[in-house]
Amino acid sequence: MTSDVVPYTVRPADGPEDLQACFAVRKEVFVVEQEVPAELEYDTYDSTAVHVLAVGEDGTPLGTGRLLYGADAAGKTGGGPEVGSLGRLAVSAAARGLGVGAALVRGIEEAARERGLTAVDLHAQTHALGFYERLGYAAYGPVFLDAGIDHRAMRRELV
Repeated sequence: MTSDVVPYTVRPADGPEDLQACFAVRKEVFVVEQEVPAELEYDTYDSTAVHVLAVGEDGTPLGTGRLLYGADAAGKTGGGPEVGSLGRLAVSAAARGLGVGAALVRGIEEAARERGLTAVDLHAQTHALGFYERLGYAAYGPVFLDAGIDHRAMRRELV
């Protein structure tokens, strides 16, 4: 019996090569697939964010996400210093359905806990609301446009 399971590891991005791998996945998903303008996809927060990277057994980048905290997160979420902001979660088309996205979210939440944060906010594309709800996030506020795509704010309290 053969397995279609692709072994992967989720870890904090470490160094310029990892950061470039994160950007490559984001380009594939957001800029190419979703046609988000590159000037909107990459921002000044990238230099201070904690980036998390999922890589296959062979080192192929499969997914990424980032955590903003402190003043950067407050600027995105409007929350206090104890609330982080999860963003730029992207999984390559080849790795979808393997649990990579959920593993990335949990990795970002762990990074938030390590920084003493008690909650994580995010802006979910509306088609992904169910994904985040299954991971314990609750939607709040109205639908809004970001890069021409419908989004909704969500939050999860960390325990």
